[in-house]
Amino acid sequence: MKLLQFFQYVYLFFAVIFIYDGISNLGQDGNRAIISFVFAALAIFMFFFRRKFRNKFGNRNDS
Repeated sequence: MKLLQFFQYVYLFFAVIFIYDGISNLGQDGNRAIISFVFAALAIFMFFFRRKFRNKFGNRNDS
């Protein structure tokens, strides 16, 4: 179960990478920058989604 807790933070790592890629391509290629920002938003959403359900199932197993 600790491994799954670690992998939720991998989503934040990828979000930072996509945000950096989007900022670096903002002036050059607008479409690539937009796609990078969309992937960053998706990665942040997945972080919170996975964290919510990990806490939900953890609370259910504790009781």
